[in-house]
Amino acid sequence: MITINIVCVGNLKENYLKDAVKEYQKRICAFAKINVFEVKESDYGTSEKQIELAKKEEASKLIKYTQGYTIALEIKGKTFTSEEFAENISNLMINGISQISFFIGGSYGLDADFSSSLNQKISFSALTFPHQLMRVILLEQVYRAFTILNGKTYHK
Repeated sequence: MITINIVCVGNLKENYLKDAVKEYQKRICAFAKINVFEVKESDYGTSEKQIELAKKEEASKLIKYTQGYTIALEIKGKTFTSEEFAENISNLMINGISQISFFIGGSYGLDADFSSSLNQKISFSALTFPHQLMRVILLEQVYRAFTILNGKTYHK
């Protein structure tokens, strides 16, 4: 069984987001082992230099979670349809990948050097989403991908 790791900068504060994450984690368990890891968001100053330093500090915390095939969620990453995303996961499994780790940055995204060190960059939209909501969107799409791959009726 494949392991899916969701590695996030920051923690969830709103109960409705926590509930959604729990629900999708429960659903994904039928298809994969699922882990969600959080690292503390660094304090951001207002200058560009302070923001870059904070992202580097976050990257130093994220690096220990770079296990298996690593994917950064980036606004400028490759876009997929839900079917293509499912096929991407399927291809990784066919090629012997037993662990996929997705990385979601904090308020200002991921450090560029860290992101570039990962295997793949993907984007769910050209729109900007709150990083906390992005966790729910990613989990829903992972669940959808597994239902597509397993011929379930969730994806229409």
